[in-house]
Amino acid sequence: MRTVRDDDGTRYLLLKESTESSLVRNPETGEQRHVPNADLESVDGESPLATAADAVPEAARRVLTAAHDDRALGLLVELDDRGPLSVQELLSAYDLCESDLHGLLGEFRAAGLLTEAKVHGRRGYDTTETASDGLAHLRD
Repeated sequence: MRTVRDDDGTRYLLLKESTESSLVRNPETGEQRHVPNADLESVDGESPLATAADAVPEAARRVLTAAHDDRALGLLVELDDRGPLSVQELLSAYDLCESDLHGLLGEFRAAGLLTEAKVHGRRGYDTTETASDGLAHLRD
């Protein structure tokens, strides 16, 4: 299997190739169809597995990538449900030490899942639209 694209730039997974046409699958829709070989070009350097991941919405992939374990995912869920929350509230409410909490918050901010917020005059965090969208996909 390999990644190919058509003249419009749409990426597909090449499932089967014959002399004149190829069977391809659109990873976003799951649609399979035959396309003339002349209308396809190989996408060098792109893993077909990375292309297959396009079946999962980008926001959900970002959440999955940033939340390395259940505890991290739970923190993001809590912030989405209850946020914005101050750092003090997060430290007192959950079983995370200060360095673990700040490490997770930093990873989530770098992934574009959290934004800083003022909560009762203190530094806090709230989820971004991307985080909320990603979590909504995972909760469905």
